[in-house]
Amino acid sequence: MINVALLQMTSCKTQKENLLKGIEYCRRAKAMDADIALFPEMWSCGYNLKDDAEFVKAQAVDADGEFVGAFKSLAAELNMAIAVTFLECYEPAPKNSVILFDRHGNKILHYSKVHTCDFGDEKHLTPGDNFYVADLDTAAGNIKIGAMICYDREHPESARILMLKGAEIILVPNACPMEINRLSQLRARAYENMLGIATANYAYPQPDCNGHSSAFDGIAYREDLPVSRDTMIIEAGENEGIYIAAFPIEKMRRYCLNEVHGNAYRRPHLYSELISEHISEPFIRDDRRR
Repeated sequence: MINVALLQMTSCKTQKENLLKGIEYCRRAKAMDADIALFPEMWSCGYNLKDDAEFVKAQAVDADGEFVGAFKSLAAELNMAIAVTFLECYEPAPKNSVILFDRHGNKILHYSKVHTCDFGDEKHLTPGDNFYVADLDTAAGNIKIGAMICYDREHPESARILMLKGAEIILVPNACPMEINRLSQLRARAYENMLGIATANYAYPQPDCNGHSSAFDGIAYREDLPVSRDTMIIEAGENEGIYIAAFPIEKMRRYCLNEVHGNAYRRPHLYSELISEHISEPFIRDDRRR
C-alpha cells in the first residue's frame, strides 16, 4: 500500500501559525504510517485572496524561503514525502503552487496551477505552463506521482496528460465546497485514466469549504466481483483531521495491464479540436485570460 495522508485542516490567522500547524499535522501523519502528506490548496496563506493585486503579492512566499524550506527539512527528518502548497513569489504576479519533497528532503516536483480561476481573485495570479510527473521513492517502493490543483480537476485534459506522462497517483490540493458533482469529476478522472486521485480540502468552517477530502483508486472492475465497484477508497466528513488514503499500488498496476481505459484504445489523430484555440458561443467570456 501507498498511504497518502489527506491533511484536512482550517487555516490560521498568520503564516507562522500555518507553518506550525502544518508541521504538527505532518508529524501526526507520520505516526499514522503515511508515505505522503498532502496539504490543501495554498496552505501558506490559507487561500486568503482578495480582488487586489498588491494584497495578493504581499501574501506570497519564495519557493526557496523559510516556509517551504521547513517542510523540506521535515520530510527528511520524518522519512516521509510532503506535498506542501503555497502562494509563490513570481513576476509579474504570484503562482498557486505545490512542491513535493521526497522522504530524503529532495524536491522532486514543483507544479503551479494551470487552470487559474480567472473569473475570481485568481485573475491576479500567473498560471502554470505545464504538467509534470516525478518518480517518488517511498518505503513501499517507487511510484510515479503527478499533481493538479482544484479547478484543474474540472478540465479532463489535466489528468489525461498526467496519465500519458505515466502518473500512477495524482495529488490534488483543493479549496472549494466538495459536493456530488465535484466528487464525480474526481471519480471520473480516476476511472477513465486508471490511476489514483488523492484530494485534500480545507475543513469546515473554512470560508467556501466543507471538508470531504477524498481518494479514488481507479479500479472499477475486479475478478472477484460480479459487477463494477465504486473506486472511492475514502471520503472524509467536514471536520478537521488526518485521513489516510491507502492505495493498493500493485493491484492498480495489474489492472492497468488488462483493462480498456487509459491509453489502450485512444485515437489521437482524430482529436485535433482538443488543441484548437478557437472559442465560440456559448463559451465566450469577457474575463478569459488572453
